[in-house]
Order: sequence, then structure tokens, then C-alpha cells
Amino acid sequence: QVQLVESGGGLVQPGRSLTLSCAASGTFLSMNNMGWYRQVPGKEREFVASIMRIGSLHYADSVKGRFTISRDNAKNTVYLQMASLKPEDTAVYYCNAGGGIYPWGQGTQVTVSS
Repeated sequence: QVQLVESGGGLVQPGRSLTLSCAASGTFLSMNNMGWYRQVPGKEREFVASIMRIGSLHYADSVKGRFTISRDNAKNTVYLQMASLKPEDTAVYYCNAGGGIYPWGQGTQVTVSS
């Protein structure tokens, strides 16, 4: 069974940076189109960024130019580097493949506040 484990979240001041990690077991992330998503209470989960199997990258307009998604095949891990964080980036961040073909992990909380 595939298991996705997100980590790296925390409390950070506006303008600072944070890097999230998504480690997988039961599948090779390099064989999947992987994405990061986020959700705030009372709202639907939204797309943040994705990295395709062939390596192409896609970002939501709200994070373009500030966030960078990457993949380390040797570690079977996908990363989300977040810079110039804003309070509106506060959310629980999740990773998954293909929009959600695997069981969702617990996510990692990111709180941007002064």
C-alpha cells in the first residue's frame, strides 16, 4: 500500500522561507505526476504545484515565482520550497499523485504569521 508522509511545516514569519518534504513508500515518485495541495478549514483542497514524470513543472498563479517543486529520485522524495511566504499561504499542505490517486497523508501545517 502506498503511504505518503509530509513534513517540514511550522510557524514562520511573513517573507520567510520553508521547505516541505513528501516521502513515499510503496511506489516510486518518479513514476508519478506528483503534486502539492493545500487546504484551510472550511475550504476545498486546492492545487499548489506539480512535477510531471517527464519533469515539467506547473504552479498555481498564487504561488508562481515564490514556490519551487522538485524531486529527488534517490530519496523517493518530493519537495516544495516556499519563499516570500504570505499569511494567505497558511494551510495544511499535502502531496499526492494524479490529483489524489493514493490515500491522503496527514499533511503538514504551515502557519505564516508575525
